[in-house]
Amino acid sequence: MYQWILWFHVVSFISWFAVLFYLPRLFVYHAENIDNSGFVAVAKIQEMKLFKYIGVPAMWATILSGAAMIYLSIAGDFNLFKTGGWLHAKLFLVAILIAYFYSLNVYRVQFLEDRCTKSGKFFRIYNEVPTILMLLIVAMVVLRPF
Repeated sequence: MYQWILWFHVVSFISWFAVLFYLPRLFVYHAENIDNSGFVAVAKIQEMKLFKYIGVPAMWATILSGAAMIYLSIAGDFNLFKTGGWLHAKLFLVAILIAYFYSLNVYRVQFLEDRCTKSGKFFRIYNEVPTILMLLIVAMVVLRPF
């Protein structure tokens, strides 16, 4: 069963990251085309659907499958928490990623209410955060540096 949960965790992780990569890019286009009411109307719908219908379920699927793997490892004879500090580091980075995800919702609501003042340049830079976190999280799992 563990391998199937791991498979589901990886698929969920990939789906969640699709949102984490694309939503800030939509914000770039939204911020840079703020005077184009037709574009803005479509962008607001895309942002909402991407966050609520793909992002939130993918995030929860990732969290719950990860928790299931930890539980199964503790209940079995392979306790992930006894394999070194890499898991603690990974979970800390995941907590930052969750905070980042919900910060995207704050910006999404600001755009929805026509009160976001951040620039396209800001969102281009902000879009790099999940890339850095992904590299670190995957490094924790694959390399288990400590």
